[in-house]
Amino acid sequence: MTANLDTLLDRATAHERAGSWTEAFHTFESAYQASLDAGDAPALLESVVRLGHCHRLSGQRELAQEVLELALTLGEMHGNAAIAGRALNGLGVLAQDAGELVRAAELYQQANLLGRESGTLVLVGDTEQNLGILANIRGDLDEALQRYQTALSYLEQANAVRGRLSSLNNLGMLHVDMGRLDQADEYFTRALRICEEVGDIVHAGVVHINRAELFLARGERVRAREACDEGFEIFSRLNDEQRQAEALKFYGVIYRESGKLHLATIHLQRAIGITRDTSPLLEAEVQREMARVLRQQGRNRQALEALNRSHALFTSLQARPDLADIDSRVSELEEEFLSLVRFWGESIEAKDRYTLGHCARVADYACRIAERAGMTDRELTWFRMGAFLHDVGKTEVPEEILNKPGRLTDEERATMERHTVIGDEMLAPVEFPWDIRPMVRSHHERWDGRGYPDQLAAEAIPRSARILRLADVFDALTTARSYRAPLTPEQALGIMRDDQGSFDPELFQIFLALYDEFAPTAAEAASSVSA
Repeated sequence: MTANLDTLLDRATAHERAGSWTEAFHTFESAYQASLDAGDAPALLESVVRLGHCHRLSGQRELAQEVLELALTLGEMHGNAAIAGRALNGLGVLAQDAGELVRAAELYQQANLLGRESGTLVLVGDTEQNLGILANIRGDLDEALQRYQTALSYLEQANAVRGRLSSLNNLGMLHVDMGRLDQADEYFTRALRICEEVGDIVHAGVVHINRAELFLARGERVRAREACDEGFEIFSRLNDEQRQAEALKFYGVIYRESGKLHLATIHLQRAIGITRDTSPLLEAEVQREMARVLRQQGRNRQALEALNRSHALFTSLQARPDLADIDSRVSELEEEFLSLVRFWGESIEAKDRYTLGHCARVADYACRIAERAGMTDRELTWFRMGAFLHDVGKTEVPEEILNKPGRLTDEERATMERHTVIGDEMLAPVEFPWDIRPMVRSHHERWDGRGYPDQLAAEAIPRSARILRLADVFDALTTARSYRAPLTPEQALGIMRDDQGSFDPELFQIFLALYDEFAPTAAEAASSVSA
């Protein structure tokens, strides 16, 4: 390889490190043409494989696939195991990005063998690192750690700057996940030192943003903000919006934890604007953070909308094998859903001093009936949320009506009965994964058609609302109201038997079978309120 070709390739790599992709492409192509003209096969192979990786790093997947397949063919034709292995490694990364993890592992293993056969330390290190990433995806952190450390050893021996940077960054992120924060900081610091030495601002920006997560885990919000500033400034200059959005997400977390909720909202809204329809995983994470901010602001319905969007995005990603922890994220998100609706339900009760604990008890009674009636675990999760929110419309009912000690006038009763419709309207913007709104609207409908608001009868009433009504009526009878003392569980059961034409007959039999389990809870609730 001539000195001129060496210079071209070095110049192209410098452009690549600076994120100047257009200049990098042109320079690699110039090196390719010059090596072709000179009949310099080693330089030709080198320029092709580097060009392929440059397209991959810049996000041009189709071009990268085409050029790396060419590099593989040329490497095999010329018996150059190192070039063939580097091409295979790049094709493995493309397969991994497409979620084809089995194929990616096969390509990495093939490339690793070629690296060992040819004594190419860089290739061995790169492939060990990529196999470590696959182990991390599978949740095998011990294997990931061993692979990353092996990769770093090979790459340091080869003085491979870019590979070392990736290894140090991966080791930093892995140690954050493992809770080993001081070790994570050491790896990130080493990576930044190398970035500064070689002028690799792209890797520097990535490391700065990853350090923000480390500092947040430590509770060091000022340092987290400074790390975000560094990363955001770099990716603003490079016009890399997706990585800007990653920084904006962390700004949102920092401001939320600092109590600056308005600033948190602004930064998260910007991140959502960038990621919507382009990066579902990042948008899902940002929407989750937005829900936490909105909850702290008391904007419960908007918080549910953000949680719902996050849940929908995470659920859509569950089929992606390259995102193996999505199931756990969905489960955690559903816990946040439940926590929020429980909080909102309790805020409803705060208006009516006679209904303290009503939503929780109704949810418990109703879920036990629903489970006995054959509802699945996943359905029960959302059913419980509907039970907590069944009286959400009461937030719009005047307190003097809710707490009136005597009989309501016809006008006041009409206002009270509107809470089912109001609640339905309040939840309309929230597209829950499971249909909660019928529970809210129809839990006062009767099997005999004499309920409200729509005078539905029998099976025209949503089954979830029929279940909920049994629990709601039983708790209402066994707890104090502004106009009467609580009834005993036995008295409540007697009244419900006398009025059993208002209940789904099949579900009423399930309620009767569970009555002995419900009675102690009802008796305790009655005595605590009376006390």
